[in-house]
Amino acid sequence: MAEWDADLDHIIPSAVLPPFWAKLVVGFASLLCFARSYDGDFVFDDSEAIVNNKDLRAETPLGDLWRHDFWGSRLSSNTSHKSYRPLTVLTFRVNYYLSGGFHPASFHAVNILLHGGISVLLVDVFSVLFGGLHFTSKGRRLNLAPRSSLLAALLFAVHPVHTECVAGVVGRADLLGALFFLLSFLGYCKAFRETHKEGTRSTFWVLLSILLGAVAMLCKEQGITVLNPGLLRNGGLLFRMTLLAAGGAGMLYVRWKIMGTGPPAFTEVDNPASFADSMLVRAINYNYYYSLNAWLLLCPWWLCFDWSMGCIPLIKSVGDWRVIALAALWFCLIGLICQALCSEDSHKRRILSLGLGFLIIPFLPASNLFFRVGFVVAERVLYLPSAGFCMLLTFGFGALSKHTKKKKPIAALVLGVLLINTLRCMVRSGEWRSEEQLFRSALSVCPLNAKVHYNVGKNLADKGNQTAAIRYYREAVRLNPKYVHAMNNLGNILKERNELQEAEELLSLAVQIQPDFAAAWMNLGIVQNSLKRFQAAEQSYRTAIKHRRKYPDCYYNLGRLYADLNRHVDALHAWRNATALKPEHSLAWNNMIILLDNTGNLAQAEAVGREALELIPNDHSLMFSLANVLGKSQKYKESEALFLKAIKAHPNAASYHGNLAVLYHRWGHLDLAKKHYEISLRLDPSASGTKENYGLLRRKLEQMQKRNV
Repeated sequence: MAEWDADLDHIIPSAVLPPFWAKLVVGFASLLCFARSYDGDFVFDDSEAIVNNKDLRAETPLGDLWRHDFWGSRLSSNTSHKSYRPLTVLTFRVNYYLSGGFHPASFHAVNILLHGGISVLLVDVFSVLFGGLHFTSKGRRLNLAPRSSLLAALLFAVHPVHTECVAGVVGRADLLGALFFLLSFLGYCKAFRETHKEGTRSTFWVLLSILLGAVAMLCKEQGITVLNPGLLRNGGLLFRMTLLAAGGAGMLYVRWKIMGTGPPAFTEVDNPASFADSMLVRAINYNYYYSLNAWLLLCPWWLCFDWSMGCIPLIKSVGDWRVIALAALWFCLIGLICQALCSEDSHKRRILSLGLGFLIIPFLPASNLFFRVGFVVAERVLYLPSAGFCMLLTFGFGALSKHTKKKKPIAALVLGVLLINTLRCMVRSGEWRSEEQLFRSALSVCPLNAKVHYNVGKNLADKGNQTAAIRYYREAVRLNPKYVHAMNNLGNILKERNELQEAEELLSLAVQIQPDFAAAWMNLGIVQNSLKRFQAAEQSYRTAIKHRRKYPDCYYNLGRLYADLNRHVDALHAWRNATALKPEHSLAWNNMIILLDNTGNLAQAEAVGREALELIPNDHSLMFSLANVLGKSQKYKESEALFLKAIKAHPNAASYHGNLAVLYHRWGHLDLAKKHYEISLRLDPSASGTKENYGLLRRKLEQMQKRNV
């Protein structure tokens, strides 16, 4: 082995071979690649898994983390993805607590440091895989392949396919899973050191390895693959392998029970090949997906945050030219497997076997072989398998160096790969800093992906660029005529632009395609209400509530409908339901106060206003509404205090100054009334009511001056 490692002598300088320096170089390279993502935003899935995940909040009991999935939904729910990663969510919660809120920088920093730690740890792992387990008389493990382990760890540290895991905060699940996977592997290696001692120590390390494997699985499902008994065969005992197999089987059983003994439910757009009727079509497409994953490892230039929704069209016959890709994949795999099994060189057999094991075994949960997965291609699932790829690539460089006399071109090739990958990592990390850059970067990679166009449109709509957003939403619907979320968002924009007929057509089609789409039913009701089709609107709202019983916004809109129809009791009841489901629903509280005020129920309006302000004490619109009620009840002092507080919170609201002026006018504080009328008119010169009141005040002041004269 030492002789084979020496073939890399012209590539790896001897100066960096001491363990400390080797790890320092690897750690620095890994941090350099992804440092640009440090000050990035929460992007893509981060919103659902972190920002909108109540499991991160202090008010959520810690016990709920063990009953919820990665996204904060109950595992027993039919809509749960069954992604059970409580320890990863726990790290998010600790992050949230220590940083004092949702500050992305602290979350990104942890991910970058985790990748650095994993890359450094891989120096030790690769030294075992390349050099074997050899110990001094004092029990210290020898590194017989320092060049190979350093080069493989460097290739891993700077691989661009890792950007999604490092720059995307939700990728922490893969990072933690990989970390404990490697620790479990190294723990199992410790058992070999104890073979010359009593069996108790050896058993301890095996049990510790199983425990770390369980921790890895609670971070990411792939973690359980570390307990494959055949991963390290030389020197293994039947007892150890039995322990590993039993531990793995027990963990799988517990994991299955936690999932509710049922797999997650995915849709055809998530993984179209898995819904194909023909087994041959499924097999061909699965293998094509494997070839795409292999290509991303070999040439990580075309990277995309999402590969679903038509990004990779189905191969429907063996006549499709893309079949060449899967043929090439299996040609290479079979060649490597033959060399791993039949080579006369035992070191070569060992390295190829372990490299293929690390490449293939962690990938199996994402392969569709055992159960349907919710994606076509996902760069994040290649984080751990890429270690096996880097090992095989290092072996290839060594073999190339061994069989050629010109060493400098090989060294230049290796250096070029490392530099190009480093630059690609830095560029890709920059693209992950914001959703706009991330989504737009995908347009050139997956132009047929409806979700890419949808996300670009959504990002533009959030920034107020409705015209451009409409264009991307229309393209998303064109690419996927059943994309109900794109229809819903496009319908919303058209509704705001008063293009009500087309909005109604889109939303009607959306609920026809997906009858339980509650948000589309509610938006359809809003459009029908605007079209004065009140009965249809009420039916749409009721249907939305039937499919989503806890839907405060829908109750709010239903209340507005009833208010338009002068069904005041029904309106108050609907708004009360909205506030019961969402106590901070300011609009529902406000509408209740205003309706009660307008119908002369001042005492009830005052009671509702006080109740609302107890729940939302800093809401200036509630202060304003209650101040109006108190003014009409001649509680001038309290009304004045609330008006002034509302103005302090929102000083440029013309109506706040105008209504305070009316209060002073009634109260007899005419100079203060004049002052606030004038401020209100400066802020909104077109306010006719304020103009009229100001005119009345001026005439009154003129009359008073004449009397004084």
